[in-house]
Amino acid sequence: MSQLIIASQLDEDFNDVIRQRLAHTHPDARLIDVPSGVPSDLPTEVSILLARPINVRGYLAPDTPPPGWPYGLKWIQVVSSGIDFYPQWLFNGPPVSTSRGSAAENIAEFALAAIFAAAKRLPDIWVHDSQWNFTALTPLKGTTLGILGFGAIGRSLASKAHALGINVLALRQSQTPFEVEGVEAARDIHDLFARSDHLVLAAPLTGATRHIVNSAVLASAKPGLHLINIARGGLLDHGALLEALDSATIGLASLDVTDPEPLPEGHPFYTHPRVRLSPHTSAISTNSGHEIADSFLANLERYLNGLALQNQANVQRGY
Repeated sequence: MSQLIIASQLDEDFNDVIRQRLAHTHPDARLIDVPSGVPSDLPTEVSILLARPINVRGYLAPDTPPPGWPYGLKWIQVVSSGIDFYPQWLFNGPPVSTSRGSAAENIAEFALAAIFAAAKRLPDIWVHDSQWNFTALTPLKGTTLGILGFGAIGRSLASKAHALGINVLALRQSQTPFEVEGVEAARDIHDLFARSDHLVLAAPLTGATRHIVNSAVLASAKPGLHLINIARGGLLDHGALLEALDSATIGLASLDVTDPEPLPEGHPFYTHPRVRLSPHTSAISTNSGHEIADSFLANLERYLNGLALQNQANVQRGY
């Protein structure tokens, strides 16, 4: 059997984690570093590609693949959950799997931190002199958390919220029952917005979900709603959100994702008093290297044993 050659677009420290793990399980395998961006001129002996997002920070891949694509590739795993950061042609060749779920706990914790920060008015209550003024802080117990999309992130977030005495209301695309006990199904997106105190967007971005949160949906919101987007900026009509913030229909928006990324200089979200903006960092943790390795190596075992890959990409579904 020929040597297993894996090409990875990940940073060197991430690749080192995978190499160390491979040394224990598949010492004959070799992982080589390749540049990020459009995969091109891969050696013919490379059979597996570990790919990072391509269409990011304003860059768009060409509509056609590079000459010779897909080279000798038999399988591609992308390190994101969604597949909207990649050109269509990437999915027209070898099987593509995603890293869906690998960062779910990190993202759920981030969303919960945003909820705590809003309810407990952090960091506004920190004092810097002797002029102390007491502020009534909002309890979380008994409030309602809305979740749009209910995959791994939604399940993790719902479990954590229930432990805090928060009611959970969710809406998902499929009719599949919620895997977390006690989650109530919203009738529709307007019902979800009307009943939530905090609402997390956790749905994939597809043609059907782009700007699913528009002016009509925002008008349905419970007054003072805290809207949290940790999924994709394109789910949300930014112009409509700005109007809803200015009119105080939406009390606060915590945005870890935007459209585009980064927002251009001078965008009103940078300075708006009702916006908390972070640089698409909720999925990244000090343990991300091992989380990505876990997802990839579990699928590698399935690939080598002729089993169906987990989390195979579905272009229509968006993940």
